[in-house]
Amino acid sequence: MVRAADRAKGPARTSVWLEGRARRGGTTRGGGQPSGLDRERITEATVRLLDAEGLAKFSMRRLAAELNVTAMSVYWYVDTKDDLLELALDAVFGELELPDAGVAQEWREQLRALAVGNRALLVRHPWVSPLIGTFLNVGPHAMAFSLCVREVIRNTGLPPHGQMGATAAVFQFVYGFGTIEGHFVQRCASAGVSQDEYFREAMSTISEQPRYAADFARAAVLMEARGGDTVAEMRDRDFAFALDLLVAGIEAMVTRG
Repeated sequence: MVRAADRAKGPARTSVWLEGRARRGGTTRGGGQPSGLDRERITEATVRLLDAEGLAKFSMRRLAAELNVTAMSVYWYVDTKDDLLELALDAVFGELELPDAGVAQEWREQLRALAVGNRALLVRHPWVSPLIGTFLNVGPHAMAFSLCVREVIRNTGLPPHGQMGATAAVFQFVYGFGTIEGHFVQRCASAGVSQDEYFREAMSTISEQPRYAADFARAAVLMEARGGDTVAEMRDRDFAFALDLLVAGIEAMVTRG
């Protein structure tokens, strides 16, 4: 078992996936006392806790209580909390349904499917957003998603020098959109109100401020033109339109190239 304090004295660890350690498992470790644990069960419990309580409240001690074991029992299977977060991050990427990128002419539908699935993942698991930027994210499920994205982008017909830029345009947009949406959903849940109730209260508060009256009136026209009867519907329309713009932009760049 390698503690975080020991690691701090040596070179920075790049990823749990790159350390070459054998996958830990089994029912006994060390002194031979049965724990009934394995990495899969521990990772599943980690995801449940992160979904329910968020990243800030997560701890190895809290996880051990959830599993009804001691914290030391968990450390037989992972070296640090960071290892476990990295495992959880890759596990949820396994929820994504990946299209068959071998059908090159369907890249538009495939790209939309990947974007929609990625957005839903970020909303469903709000803790994923900060971890994507914290870890290399090179686990098997994340890599499968990344490779599928690259193949779909390659199928667009863009020249090699433009493919990474197109990937960034689409999936940095998805990351930002899904992250903000996930935070809004989480905020509403914490307040004990629906998204529509929260939105109406916010709009009502803004409309009552004289300094925002003119801007609010102009925004109201845009909101009406936007369409949708609920926050979810309005958000879906915005996302679909923005994604259409990105697809159209890729098509235009292919034609120009």
